[in-house]
Amino acid sequence: MNASTLPTPAASGSATRPATRRRSRWTPARLGLYAFLLSAAAFFLLPLYVMLVTSVKPMEEIRLGSLFSLPVRMTLEPWAVAWASACTGLQCEGIRGGFLNSVLIVVPSTMTSIFIGALNGYALSFWKPRGGAWLFGVLLLGAFVPYQVIMFPLVRAFAAMSLFGTLPGIVLIHTIFGMPVMTLLFRNYYAGLPGELFKAARIDGGGFWRIFLQLVLPMSLPIIGVAVIMQVTGIWNDFILGLVFAGREHLPMTVQLNNVINTTTGERLYNVNMAATLLTSLVPLSIYLLSGRWFVRGIAAGAVKG
Repeated sequence: MNASTLPTPAASGSATRPATRRRSRWTPARLGLYAFLLSAAAFFLLPLYVMLVTSVKPMEEIRLGSLFSLPVRMTLEPWAVAWASACTGLQCEGIRGGFLNSVLIVVPSTMTSIFIGALNGYALSFWKPRGGAWLFGVLLLGAFVPYQVIMFPLVRAFAAMSLFGTLPGIVLIHTIFGMPVMTLLFRNYYAGLPGELFKAARIDGGGFWRIFLQLVLPMSLPIIGVAVIMQVTGIWNDFILGLVFAGREHLPMTVQLNNVINTTTGERLYNVNMAATLLTSLVPLSIYLLSGRWFVRGIAAGAVKG
């Protein structure tokens, strides 16, 4: 047998391995997925685009009816008017006062509700008090009751305690309504922590507060990040509770925005209305864009049991 009759490696490999077809990247399922994602993105981004371009157009261009066109002469005057001099009824002070009120409402409400929710979740997960499961069920039941059902009793109760229309009153309202969800969030997260850590801390002489402040709370940073995002966006976007319980001196930014858009005095300035809407939603949008991945990581950290 000479060398010319021996099979070459390429010929041998092609004879032993079946020819594999190259899979196409653009399958019907993939095309349908991309079509759905593009449609969903357009559904949410198109209104944002219209608001943004309208907020930097002068009223002369808006009256032409070119809704989707880019501004010929860009101006930031509507933003300045919305912030400082837009009329909310009889007052023309813009929505800057509502921004400060929203900050004063959001910060203590978020901190208080998260601390109480973490404390409740810690007690229910590790100490397991008698009747704790029953109390937890009642607490969750209250989270599914609509605001409108208990609005009038809360108004009467807060008026009797001289808290109606005050800053502490609206902070307490948001704390009460945020406590069930925060308790559920932290309880599920603590259920995934190793119980041996708690037992070791008990053997070392740790008490209720020492274990919570020095051991459990430092381990709760991922779920605290999730809770902060949920509470800040939820309280900032609230309208009905701020309208009813905040009083005229502490109206949040969402209520001020409603007064700007629905005012019946003078010309309806669509560019100012769009700018005021974007200014009001700037904080939730920034939180979602900057910390969205941390939100997903925190949720995933609390979903896996150890």
